[in-house]
Amino acid sequence: MQIPGHLLIRRLSTFLKSPTRPPPQLLPHPFRSQLRKMSLAAISKRIEGKTILITGASSGIGRSTAIEFARTAPNDLRLILTARRIDTLKEVASQITSESPGVKVLPVKLDVSSPSEVRAFVQSLPEEWRDINVLVNNAGLVKGVAKAPEINEDDVDVMFGTNVTGLINMTQAILPIFLKRGSEGGQGDIVNIGSIAGREAYVGGSIYCATKAAVRAFTESLRKELIATRIRVIGVDPGQVETVSLV
Repeated sequence: MQIPGHLLIRRLSTFLKSPTRPPPQLLPHPFRSQLRKMSLAAISKRIEGKTILITGASSGIGRSTAIEFARTAPNDLRLILTARRIDTLKEVASQITSESPGVKVLPVKLDVSSPSEVRAFVQSLPEEWRDINVLVNNAGLVKGVAKAPEINEDDVDVMFGTNVTGLINMTQAILPIFLKRGSEGGQGDIVNIGSIAGREAYVGGSIYCATKAAVRAFTESLRKELIATRIRVIGVDPGQVETVSLV
């Protein structure tokens, strides 16, 4: 069953205004499938021709995000993928280019917890890759499940260095590119991957939860600081995710 676009929008509008509307998953199947197609087409058009930078892209959420971006805009897209494991990044890049030949992928070895590496990152990129449009701050980790007073100091340093300081340093490295773009004080998208743990703490996760709470606070402050620009700051707080390491 194929429903004309104008009729779909009209019926959907009526559905959304209904005080007794059912949840979206109960929409008739033709509505759901067509709405998804329309949404994906709009997103594809929005990101075509742009350069997207994803940190922590060798596995888990970062890897899946890269693949999904490529599948959404398979004809014209640039992906800069960073992580500490360059060999794994190259495997991800190979998978993406084999599935979506129109997507260009640049894998870059980068440890976001190293301030010197982050500072040198943009200048180390080939010239044609420096005009970044979207930054996805995904790199993060959890290390140890000890409770105070037995928390290892090195675990604290590693988690804060990657989850918080690394995210902030990456944002500061890329934000000047966004601020120079456009005529209204800047343009670009910053997506910070937090965690529900930043909202709901759990036993044995005090440091990880603290880092994600810090990410949430930084994201909200940054959004307010950039409110007069066309730079969007987006926070995503996933729940527990099962990830599979590629090494």
